[in-house]
Amino acid sequence: MADLVSELAAQGRSLPPEERVRLLDLLLESLHEPSTLGVEDAWNAEIERRVAAHERGEGKLYDAADVMAEAAKIAP
Repeated sequence: MADLVSELAAQGRSLPPEERVRLLDLLLESLHEPSTLGVEDAWNAEIERRVAAHERGEGKLYDAADVMAEAAKIAP
C-alpha cells in the first residue's frame, strides 16, 4: 500500500495551479489554528460551576449599565 501522504501529494500536483494554491492555503491555515483540545469541555464545566454558584446565591451580580459605565471611565 502506497504512503497516503505521497498519494495526496500526487493528487495535489495534478490540480490546476489556482487549486494547488487554495489547497496550500488550507493546509497552512490548519497549522495556525489554536489547539482546542479540552477547551470546550473546560468552558462547559466552568459554565456549570458559575450557574450552580448563581443558583446558590453566591457571588455578586452587576447591572450591565453600571458595568458599561465603569468600563467607559476606564477606557473612554
